[in-house]
Amino acid sequence: MEFTAEIKKATDPIYNKISKAIPDIEWTFHAPYIYEINKLKKEKNAVILAHNYQTPEIYHGISDFSADSLALAIEASKTKADIIIMCGVHFMAETAKLMNPKKKVLLPDMKAGCSLSSSITGDDVRMLKRKNPGVPVVSYVNTSADVKAETDVCCTSANAVKIVNSLGTKKVIFLPDDYLAKYVASQTNVEIISWKGTCEVHEQFTDTEINEIRKNNPDIKVIAHPECPPDVINASDFAGSTSGMIKYVKENQPKKVMMVTECSMSDNIQIDNPNVEFIRPCNLCPHMKRITLPKILDCLKNETNEIVMSEDIIRKARKSVEKMAEIGR
Repeated sequence: MEFTAEIKKATDPIYNKISKAIPDIEWTFHAPYIYEINKLKKEKNAVILAHNYQTPEIYHGISDFSADSLALAIEASKTKADIIIMCGVHFMAETAKLMNPKKKVLLPDMKAGCSLSSSITGDDVRMLKRKNPGVPVVSYVNTSADVKAETDVCCTSANAVKIVNSLGTKKVIFLPDDYLAKYVASQTNVEIISWKGTCEVHEQFTDTEINEIRKNNPDIKVIAHPECPPDVINASDFAGSTSGMIKYVKENQPKKVMMVTECSMSDNIQIDNPNVEFIRPCNLCPHMKRITLPKILDCLKNETNEIVMSEDIIRKARKSVEKMAEIGR
């Protein structure tokens, strides 16, 4: 696509904001897509939701709402748009469909998956329920609709502890992230029955890596996602969801910070916090990076890659997500 004077004029305000994250030579490629997507979504009454792990040209360039999984689910339930484009992974698009069964929900790449979501099935949950009769099931939102349909209430890393405590039981089945389950167990007196799922991005971090970075950056603040291994969380100054990490940086404005999570998030948050220096131990999510501007434009133009589920699954799975939204952060 050609980078014309008209496109330059229309997209200059966006580039002025994110120019430190994207070189000039890359912008001439991105800008025509951003221009066409922003024009087309107005014509089609479409809304673009983007997760915090999306690249800056998506996060700042075309999204109408950028946030963590919980906020995206809530925003999806409130939208008046006819079409929802989910710039995230498959379970996020499914969740948007659960909250909007009558709307068209599109995912730019149907292969954008999640190691956590693929680690467990509805059959696995039914097996656990048979082994632990009467024990409530809390499933991370990073799960398929089939799993959510077998779940009492969903959670995100932002409200996992609150959700578990809200059930008022001595024991909870918590799925599927083993590290998040360990984190929740450390924050509550409830007995946690966990699953052996992990996030392929967060499990790569180590406390050795963090300690080495601290040695070279004495004043640094290290903030970690609860999907990280326990030794990483223990070596950090703060642990919280993506929204919690963003809030920490915004409110504390540390001179230097290391966000122990997916790499693009540091790019996005530095744009909004120019006085903070971000040290990046870069682990990219290969699934999130399947979402690109050309795929978004094609998906929006042709209305392809629609999320389709049975009414029965939508009805069952929606209850657990609605309960999560009701409880909130």
